[in-house]
Amino acid sequence: MASLVVLATTAVPDHLRGALSRWMIEVTPGMFVGTLSAKVRDELWNAASNVVGDGAAVLIHPDDTEQGFSLRTAGKRRRRPVDFDGLTLVAMSPKEHQGSTPTPAERIWPDGW
Repeated sequence: MASLVVLATTAVPDHLRGALSRWMIEVTPGMFVGTLSAKVRDELWNAASNVVGDGAAVLIHPDDTEQGFSLRTAGKRRRRPVDFDGLTLVAMSPKEHQGSTPTPAERIWPDGW
């Protein structure tokens, strides 16, 4: 059964955007929306996560969870999904301060958590 899928990308290669646009529409730069089967969704995600490079990608699709959706990420980003007793929450990593004094929060949690 096909379902609505949202895939957001940041700083990914142009060929990935072209491949995604064959299956989905690009509603704003880097944000793709489409109605896909689970098989096509998983194949597109495998292709996207393998070539994301220095960029980032987030996939959101319906799932049988308390929230009604699942979230997948690829690439380096400040925001990362964290499972908290079955709920997906988004944790923020601290900004990297090169050559500056760490903030009080960074001294307490140097790894962000």
